This record gives sequence, structure tokens and C-alpha cells, in this order.
Amino acid sequence: MTISEGCANITAPTGGKKDKIPPKLVTLDPADSLLNTRVQRIEMHFDEYITVSDVSSQVQISPILTISPAVTGLNKRVVVKIRDTLLEDNTTYRISFGNAIKDLHEGNPFKNYVYTFSTGTYFDSMQLSGNVINAATGLPDTGGVSVILYSGSEKDSAIVRHKPKYVTKADATGKFLFKGLPKRIFRIFAIKDANGNLIYDGPAAGEMIAFIDTTVSPGDTSLPPVNMRLFSEVLDTASKKTKDSTDLKKASTGKPKQSAKSADLTYSVSVDTSNTEKRTFDITHPLDVVFNSQPLLNKEKITLSYDSLGARYDQPTIMLFDTLHTGTLHINVPWLEDKIYTLRLAKGFAKDTAGKEVMPGRFSFRTKEDDDYGKFKVHLPTKYNDPKYLLLVTAGKDTIYQKPITDTMIIIPRLRPDKYTFRIIVDKNRNGKWDTGDLFGKLQPEEVIPYSEDVTLKSGWEDIIDFEPKPKPKNDKTDKK
Repeated sequence: MTISEGCANITAPTGGKKDKIPPKLVTLDPADSLLNTRVQRIEMHFDEYITVSDVSSQVQISPILTISPAVTGLNKRVVVKIRDTLLEDNTTYRISFGNAIKDLHEGNPFKNYVYTFSTGTYFDSMQLSGNVINAATGLPDTGGVSVILYSGSEKDSAIVRHKPKYVTKADATGKFLFKGLPKRIFRIFAIKDANGNLIYDGPAAGEMIAFIDTTVSPGDTSLPPVNMRLFSEVLDTASKKTKDSTDLKKASTGKPKQSAKSADLTYSVSVDTSNTEKRTFDITHPLDVVFNSQPLLNKEKITLSYDSLGARYDQPTIMLFDTLHTGTLHINVPWLEDKIYTLRLAKGFAKDTAGKEVMPGRFSFRTKEDDDYGKFKVHLPTKYNDPKYLLLVTAGKDTIYQKPITDTMIIIPRLRPDKYTFRIIVDKNRNGKWDTGDLFGKLQPEEVIPYSEDVTLKSGWEDIIDFEPKPKPKNDKTDKK
């Protein structure tokens, strides 16, 4: 019999509403919430075909066992196997399935089911709640932090050696809650766990840590919350080898390497020269000439002048190379507003180490004026009028202002239009900056008091910032006379 090429494929009928109903648990063996029971196997039967996925991240048993329960799914059944020898006496166990169980066709999850049993005569019912705060900002940490509990008899080093007894996640507002805890003493930590192993692997692994100086004890709902300040420790790079010893040996015994031809000396100037009718240069910064390597400089061949009423005026300058960024020359001057400046780099102003000169250049640009900037007036409560407090103002990753507080009113002029963040640092060691913590040194990070919100500053405007109570910025157009 010959099959025609025009025959249609047989497919399931289409159309109709999409199934949004999750699987329904029909039977459970053994039953939930049993006392005096050491559960080794759980069978869950559903009303439709299911699939089980992401077991390692979705299925959690609390307290944590050294070997996690084995969870498998087949057809309409889920089986959980637990090693009886790992279960402790007089302990309440809770198995949370998260979103691991879903129906086969539409993927609707059987959400957040928790199976409970106790090896003792009662269920543990104590609670422990709190907040995780990013120590550097003073704001709640919303980055999926794990809060973990160890036995109170363990040392701080437990967090780098093995998994904890209990774990919970902080929510999107930084709040966390442990339920069903025993009435015992615990050590509590919070970690931003980059690899999900519930062990603190340190700053080299991109992980953050928070700890409490004392042990904690769960209680009822009236227990005050535990506040934890999450920080990144300083990465110790002293122990890192810059070169493997075998490489050094090869370098000393092998043939010398031929050095690559050095690149020609080049430079760029941090100005916009496209249109001198526009005010583009920020008069709060130096003029930078950036070389690709450290040059030999002849400062006498570098001149800066400005035009006024058709006349040219030379501008005295202070030229210094940046101590951190090799090859960056800062040209500092008391800039005048709304002036056309010209930087002249004459022939021979810079050479490389072989004596080869770079090309000369001429760069004209116009400076900004006060109306291109905004201003902040920061009102601070009297209690902060003490040099142990620092006012920190940032825009993105840039630090705009960071000084000890010596008055209840601080004026910060000539700020570019941007979104600004305000914080007060409790500078305990008075070194003029915020210092992070040290887990094994038992050193907490310095406290940071945040302003309630970021403030968007517009050009020509003066914003008034009141730190307390719950300040709201007020915009007042700067008076022009």
C-alpha cells in the first residue's frame, strides 16, 4: 500500500483554555504531622502526571542533614527517602518542597508544601526573626541572603567548615523568620552565598557575611528582631602568588623571552572640543591629559589661556601626575565661568623613554557656569555635630563629599545634575572613611545611617535635605540677583 505525500499528521486537538490548576495531593503515606516517628520513606500520590526538578535548590529539610533526602518522581507519584541514622532524637523535622513538583504538561507547581514529623513527643514551636542590612549602605539587603543557625556550642569557624543546622532566606525587604525551632542556644550568621553550598567561602568567592557577637535563643512572637549587618571582608592579597614558582624556574633556566615592541606614546585630553559655543567643561575638576604610558614631560611647552573681550590671557597652572593612575597629568587652575580656554601642547612637550616625540596639539573648549550646577543645603541634627560622624554624599559609584560633620548646616555647591545618595558614617576609629568588618577578628563594620531616599538634583536648583524625621527634599529655585 502506498502512502500519499498529502496525508496529514495526526496531532492532539488544539484550542481551549490553558490548564492553570496545580497538581492535587490525593494520598500521603505516612500521614503528615506525626509524633514519635522516624520517617524513612514518604510516598505522595497526585491526581495527574507530575515531574520533579531542581531538587537540590527547591527541596530542603530542616534541620539540615549531612546527606539530603533523595526525591524522585514517576508518573503520578513522588517518593522521598531519608536515612534513619541521620535523624536525631526529640527533634522536629520539616521538609519544604518549594516549587520542585509540577504537573507534566503545563508546569503548574505544587507550591510550598511542607511535610512535618517529630522524633519526640512534641513539635518545636519557637521562632526567631530579624532583618539583614547592607552595612555599607545602611539599607535592607534584597539580594537573596541566607540566614543560618549553628549550635551555640560551635565556634565561629563552623561557618567555613560545614553546613548549618537551620537555614532560611531573607525576603525582598531583608526580613527573615525561622519557625518551629527548638528551645536551644544558637550562633546566627547571614551569608550572601555565591555558590549555594551554605558555607562561607570568603571575599575571594564574592561572598558577604554578617554575624552577631553573642548567641541567640528563639522564643515566641514577642521576641525582638535580630538585626544583622552584611559586609564584604577585605580580600587578603598578600598570600596570593603573582607567579608560579615553576614559571620562575623556567624563566631563570630557559631562553630569555624577546620583549614585544613597545607601543608608541599617545595621549588624549579630557575635553569636548566639538563646539565652543556650548558650555561643556566641568570647572570642579582638573583638566586631564592621559598618556598610555609615563612620558618625559617638558612643562614649559604646555600653556593654557582663555579669551576675554578679544584678548588672550595666559592662565597660571599647577601640573601634577596622578599617583594612582600612571600617565595621567592633572592640570589644576582656578577656572573662570563661561570662558573659552585653549590648551596648547607645543612640539616637544612630551617624549617617550627612547626620546621619540608625540604629536603637538591644540584644544579649545568652553567652561560651565554656576547655573549649570545645583546646590545642596544639608540640615543635620545636633547629635551628629561631632567629628566622629562623617557626611558621605555619592552619585552612582562616585564619592562627591566625605568629611567630618562640624556644623548642623553643610552647603555643597557646584554639583552636576544627577541622582545623589546621602549617608552618615559613625567613624569609630576617626580615620575619615567607612571601615568594613572582620569575622574572625570579631569586628563589626562601622554603622551607616542612610537618608530616606535618593535625591535628583537639577541644574540651577538648591535642594534642602533634612535628615530627621523622615525627611522629604524641598526644591527651591535659587534666587538670582
